[in-house]
Amino acid sequence: MTVVMVLMLLLTACGGGNNTAAVEGSTGNDSNAGSTADTSPMVLTIAIPADIQSFDVHNNNTTVSEAVLVNMYDYLLRNDVDGNKVPVLAESWEQVDDTTWRFKLRSDVKFHNGDPFTAADVKYTLERIATDSALKQNSLYKQIKAVNIIDDYTVDIITDGPDPIFLNRLSRMGSGMLPSKYIEEQGMEAFLAAPVGTGPYKFQKWAKDDRIELVRNDDYFGGTPKWDELVFRTIPEASTRVSELLTGGVDLISDVPSTDVERIEAAENTSIAITPVQRVLQLILRMTEGSVTADPKVREAIDLAIDKQAIVDSIAGGSGVVTRTSVTPGNFGADPSLYEQTLYDPDRAAALLTEAGYGEGEAALSLSVQSQYKEYAEVVSAMLTKVGFTVNLDVMEASAFSEKMSSKTFGEMFMIGIGNSLNDASNNYNRFLLDRAKGETDYNNPEVEALLQAALTNMNAEERTRQYQQVQQILAEERPAVYLFQVEAVYGVGSRIDYKPGKDEMFYAEEITPKN
Repeated sequence: MTVVMVLMLLLTACGGGNNTAAVEGSTGNDSNAGSTADTSPMVLTIAIPADIQSFDVHNNNTTVSEAVLVNMYDYLLRNDVDGNKVPVLAESWEQVDDTTWRFKLRSDVKFHNGDPFTAADVKYTLERIATDSALKQNSLYKQIKAVNIIDDYTVDIITDGPDPIFLNRLSRMGSGMLPSKYIEEQGMEAFLAAPVGTGPYKFQKWAKDDRIELVRNDDYFGGTPKWDELVFRTIPEASTRVSELLTGGVDLISDVPSTDVERIEAAENTSIAITPVQRVLQLILRMTEGSVTADPKVREAIDLAIDKQAIVDSIAGGSGVVTRTSVTPGNFGADPSLYEQTLYDPDRAAALLTEAGYGEGEAALSLSVQSQYKEYAEVVSAMLTKVGFTVNLDVMEASAFSEKMSSKTFGEMFMIGIGNSLNDASNNYNRFLLDRAKGETDYNNPEVEALLQAALTNMNAEERTRQYQQVQQILAEERPAVYLFQVEAVYGVGSRIDYKPGKDEMFYAEEITPKN
């Protein structure tokens, strides 16, 4: 079967779905007995393709998790739409010396349980994430050596060396502030059962793999939140998410299939919003000795066999940009020469397989993928099969996929969409440092190791950019990963809200405005 036929079959298979009753107004807390005014709570309902991993903001490693948790937990600072750092829990900050940053904290912040937010919480939070290697966010925070309390609302954060992206670390998920007194007195298990943060919305209910319900934090330091309730419904099937949007069961959905865009735009009460995001869909390849993909000719054949532009044009509906790097424009260290590039050559791919000795009866090449990217993996499998590969496709639910990724137990290849919450090349390419690659790709190149290690502490921006660009050029040839395309996120928007998506893929409820 030709690639075109495979794409057509997949496209015609998409669509349909079943309906679920709307949850709006079902769990209201506010009432005005005797009033004739409408007391129905303002409820924002968002459908997400996978559930969060937990309410431990330090032990999640998915964008879906952060997109939910940003409404409960605050950072010391965050990025605005232009990438500038703006204050949140910190009023101001300054770099004292190469390894010391001083932060002045707001004095009017309370956790959801009423405890005041102080320097003790910053110390507890950052030293926990920096020292507990079992936490999924630890690798991005172990550079923090200590947090010294100057007074209740002033801290000095000490790093173990110069850190050019220190402020970037403090504006993303692993730096969400936790209540030290509550956790130290009640324990982490009690906290996870009834989590509290400082954000605009408070925990009310979590039905795992079904829904998360948050309610308005009336004591929020940033003013009264817009919504009485915030509901995240876990709906893995894209067709079901679309049906829920069209019938009013949800206000906002992500990952709209290209085949449903026209239907949503044509409907009276729904619309489409599209924006480029920092996520790149890619294949991670195992280079472990003895694996099929340890052979560089096999890895090159995989790259050349895939018609990336055809995938973007069909399955993604044109919403994507082909690439040979995962550092997209706007991120520090990007290499423009590898962006908007592809090397599709199926004849050469088949010849490389012959040269590598890969032939009839060869063991199947395993490809694992989360159900969210099932259609893409099916097309990639068909393209690989056409040039001579035998592919064993394993489509997994989000929790099972995450478990295998954490335990580094995938076979030769897995497909994943990786974002860039650090806005820096290190977020993508530190995966190939020797200690992090061990057990996953087993990539080992002393030149790349030296470049990546040097870039970790290099405060010279121009030189650091060159280091990351050199790394990208080397990896583009060695292919421990094959990059497919930069994702353009497609959202379905209901008529009750105004929504402008950002490139960070977050669902900040305070930036989603009710129309009535």
